[in-house]
Amino acid sequence: MLMNGDKNKMLSQIVSIARRAGEMMLEARDAAIHQKEGHYNFVTDADVAVQRYLQKELLSLLPGARFFAEEQENEPLTDDATFVVDPIDGTMNFMRHRNASAVSIALLKNKMPVLGVIYIPYSDEMFTAELGKGAFVNGRPISVSRTPFENGLVLFGTSPYDQDLVQRSMYAAGQFLVQAGDLRRSGAATLDLCDIACGRADIFFELRLRPWDVAAGALLVTEAGGRYLSLQHDRPCFDGPCGMLACNAVCEEQAIRIIQEAMK
Repeated sequence: MLMNGDKNKMLSQIVSIARRAGEMMLEARDAAIHQKEGHYNFVTDADVAVQRYLQKELLSLLPGARFFAEEQENEPLTDDATFVVDPIDGTMNFMRHRNASAVSIALLKNKMPVLGVIYIPYSDEMFTAELGKGAFVNGRPISVSRTPFENGLVLFGTSPYDQDLVQRSMYAAGQFLVQAGDLRRSGAATLDLCDIACGRADIFFELRLRPWDVAAGALLVTEAGGRYLSLQHDRPCFDGPCGMLACNAVCEEQAIRIIQEAMK
């Protein structure tokens, strides 16, 4: 287990690595695009290049750690120290020059995040969190909102690679639209979790995401005083596909009710 001083140094080093990865994204905005298996699923040469860079740099920080990432075949997650990485979350946004993508890095121990870094190069925002030490953007403390449910701004994802969830996702979105405030969809779960953590929005749900989509953002939300819930487990789960809900405490009860109705 890392001592506090070691964790602080590692977080600073991961921040530097994430910043360089974001620069690589911006430099490769016209990278070649390739079709992946599944509906509307793509990867670019930039995704692959950034992931290779992250793997090399992160594993040099913690020799013996495992590396779990989107653009590779992964072994099952273990209790060992593991970097869980999305080199470019929001690949479709990146491909279409929508300026809404991010680099996401989490360090897990015992399958739970202890460090999280999300870098949004377009706005130069570096979100960081350490277990038990709060959440920050560019070094400033952040916290979730206290906006009540009826005025809540709701973010959502459509789980586009999972056609069996289309109707349930749209049902939940419709219920939130008529019962809460308004809806937004960014196309990048990391950005949505950052928005929940810093109070720009109040509720975010998606009925199926992968560990690299949420591991860093989940820590940001909980360290910012929010709630992060797995829809299929009794505690947050980061070792496989899982639905999730992130929100402030004020919105939790009513948000859970809508999600439960959608999942029936």
